[in-house]
Amino acid sequence: MFSAPPSVMTSPKGSRAQKLKLPTLTRKGTLEVPSPTEKDWSKDDEEDWVFKGPDQEQDSLPQPYRMINKLVNFLFDHSWEIIEERDASRKAELSRIQPTIYPPLLESKLNKMPNCMAISQDYVFIGGTKGFSIYNLYNAKRIYVWEKLKVDVTYIWATDLGSEILIASVDEMGIIRLFYFYKDGLYLIKAINEVDDTSKQTTCIKMEISEGGDFAAFLLQGAGDIWLDVYKLPKESWLKEVEHPQLTINPKKKVRQLQLNTLDPVTADNLEMDINISFRGDVKLSLPVYIMKIKPPKPVVGTTFKSPLEVFAKIEDCCGLGSGQNHFIKDSQWERQAAIFNATFRKYLDGEWEEELLSMAAFHFLLPSCIIAMPVEVKSPPGVACVIGVHWTGSHNFFLYSLNRTLKDKVDPEGVWPCAAPIVVSQLSCCCSYLVLACEDGVLTLWDLAKGQNMYPEGPVKSQMKCVVLCTDASLQLVAATGTQRPTLSVLVERPVKHLDEAICAVAPVQALPGMVLIFSSNGSVHLMDVAKPQIVCAFAPPRSYHLAVPWKPVFVVSLHHPCFLLRGDHPDEIGSASQAEDIPNSIFYFNFEAYPLLEQISRNCTIPQANVLDDTTFPQVLPLEERCENFFQKRFRKLVKNKVKEQEYWTRLRRYSSLLQRENLNK
Repeated sequence: MFSAPPSVMTSPKGSRAQKLKLPTLTRKGTLEVPSPTEKDWSKDDEEDWVFKGPDQEQDSLPQPYRMINKLVNFLFDHSWEIIEERDASRKAELSRIQPTIYPPLLESKLNKMPNCMAISQDYVFIGGTKGFSIYNLYNAKRIYVWEKLKVDVTYIWATDLGSEILIASVDEMGIIRLFYFYKDGLYLIKAINEVDDTSKQTTCIKMEISEGGDFAAFLLQGAGDIWLDVYKLPKESWLKEVEHPQLTINPKKKVRQLQLNTLDPVTADNLEMDINISFRGDVKLSLPVYIMKIKPPKPVVGTTFKSPLEVFAKIEDCCGLGSGQNHFIKDSQWERQAAIFNATFRKYLDGEWEEELLSMAAFHFLLPSCIIAMPVEVKSPPGVACVIGVHWTGSHNFFLYSLNRTLKDKVDPEGVWPCAAPIVVSQLSCCCSYLVLACEDGVLTLWDLAKGQNMYPEGPVKSQMKCVVLCTDASLQLVAATGTQRPTLSVLVERPVKHLDEAICAVAPVQALPGMVLIFSSNGSVHLMDVAKPQIVCAFAPPRSYHLAVPWKPVFVVSLHHPCFLLRGDHPDEIGSASQAEDIPNSIFYFNFEAYPLLEQISRNCTIPQANVLDDTTFPQVLPLEERCENFFQKRFRKLVKNKVKEQEYWTRLRRYSSLLQRENLNK
């Protein structure tokens, strides 16, 4: 073997092989092992080879430079992928048909951040620092401020009682306060759960007021327990007491009228009032009547009964049947079944631990219906809630409790609707005609309560319902059910995969535009969608100088009786120190569907007049029995008159035809 002299190995000029680098031919692509048969060999083509100069040859780098080179190449490749993705997204955004974006019609500037809003009649109620304010819905002018608290109002409700408005507010301490707003007076009814001993203070988690304001329910929590308190509201007494205040007013005290110096920060310059509202704190109104306390159902445990006869003896009048509380399963059977389950699914259960969820409740006030089993002696006037439906966290059952009871009566459910899986979400339509129960396994149960309100329907019952469902993956689905036919499921908005900022965070129906919903996305965009087509009709956005500070939890309210909605807009400078919170400009933006050319005609065609509501069979609960009978006879009478007119026209035409035949015969 030839060995090169040491001088050659260490020469700075290198060896002859290093000096004479000849060009090489390199084949394109990856090398493949040829097949064993020659006929399958590919014919070499000149294009399959590339001519490389000697300077283009790359020597492998030593460590750690080879690893650094891989990291740098990976960063460049990943950056290039991001650039290409953004470029493709930009091109897709430009090619996408952009909906028409409408600005707000009015803007109400606030010097304090609003936490919640509610609309009733022609007024807007905004809860915020130390109380709430009342605004005119049409001109966005503030007409009164009630700020007498040490904490902020976090939730506010307003219910239309006819000529009056019932207001309910919940502050940061969880204390509920009921107000009565009538003409030019604001009255404090009661602080429901306020106590002198703070250690016994309870917190309101959720509340609900029935349609018409006859009942109210409050979900309270305290001392490690949770329960539901139900009250009956004496609204007829309230109206008499405010119309004749001398019957209840304390003559030793004077009514405090509206003073500009006591309503800071309202000043004479910005206070443009349509009416002169005063807080009538000295007028005492009748208190709500406490009728029921509902506790979460007890966990199902082993039976204490010794025979099946004892189980049936426990059930009285079928009340509570289906709750699972009265059974004949022993503890040993439960333990044996749990052991079998754990042994079978051990590999799926090992290492998993779920935090025990706090028991919560969802509840709804329901109108009289044939599908709700109630005692025979229970009589409820039409249009007034007679039942409260409740389901608790982790429970399969939807409990029905009669509202026709007193505090002395035993609190047992009059009916139970069991489901195959735990109920996670429930929703009652605004007209109280439809109820949806969504279970943990993805099954939806749709109830048509309006059809069940008519004991003697004129024809075959044909229920038809469409339900918009926002899923946990941020996709929007439409469920349509008609009678006994199989329901159909269609996708309105796909689940966002690449652009997570387009995920839907809230959906709200628009009562003034039936079949349309407002969609709020995480990026702060607001779209109006027609679910029947489906397509985006238009979009709404505040001015550029404002944005949604918490876009995944927007603060908005949609009016039930007016074609409008309100949206809170926050100034970009809001992100800063908390000490400057009072100097942060905030605004409430007013969007009116009838003010935009594209929606003006749609709104006029879709809005349901009050006269049609009263004549429509979809809303039979608003009419008492006498009026429904009168409408029935009127329809029958009109039908008979119409038939009588047709009969007279028939005989008249027949006489004319006979006379013409006679004339022709005479002429012949």
